[in-house]
This record gives sequence, C-alpha cells and structure tokens, in this order.
Amino acid sequence: MLERWSKEMQDIRKDPEANEENVQFISKHGAKSLVMPDRILRCPHEEGKDYPEGEKCPKCSYGTIRDRFTGEITQRDIK
Repeated sequence: MLERWSKEMQDIRKDPEANEENVQFISKHGAKSLVMPDRILRCPHEEGKDYPEGEKCPKCSYGTIRDRFTGEITQRDIK
C-alpha cells in the first residue's frame, strides 16, 4: 500500500499532524519495519501526473540539479 503526504510551502517532515497520520498508517497496516532516507530524494511533484514523463519538473529544480542519493548538486540551475 502506498500513501503520500506533501505540502507546497512547508517541509512535511516537520508537520506534527502529518507525522501522526504517518504513524497511524504504519500501525494500521501492521508494518514490522520501515526504511526512511535521511534526506529529501526528489521534489514532491510526480512525473506523468504533475508534468509530462521524461521532462524536468517545471515547478521546482530540487531533483533535477541534485544526485538523489548523495544530495550533492550535480549541475547549475539555469533559468
């Protein structure tokens, strides 16, 4: 089962209400363990849903200029 939580103008990881919903979701589905990265891997916009597949997100450049696993900037954000 997949569930997503996001907020446009706030870091969702610091939202107490969203955190409580996460805990309830995990408990409801009886998870024995979970994996959580220590950093944001991508922007919250979904390829194919919020913008066409194969294109860069037009709303933000977070995931287009960073390596998703190290978080290091790999290219300059040119606008």
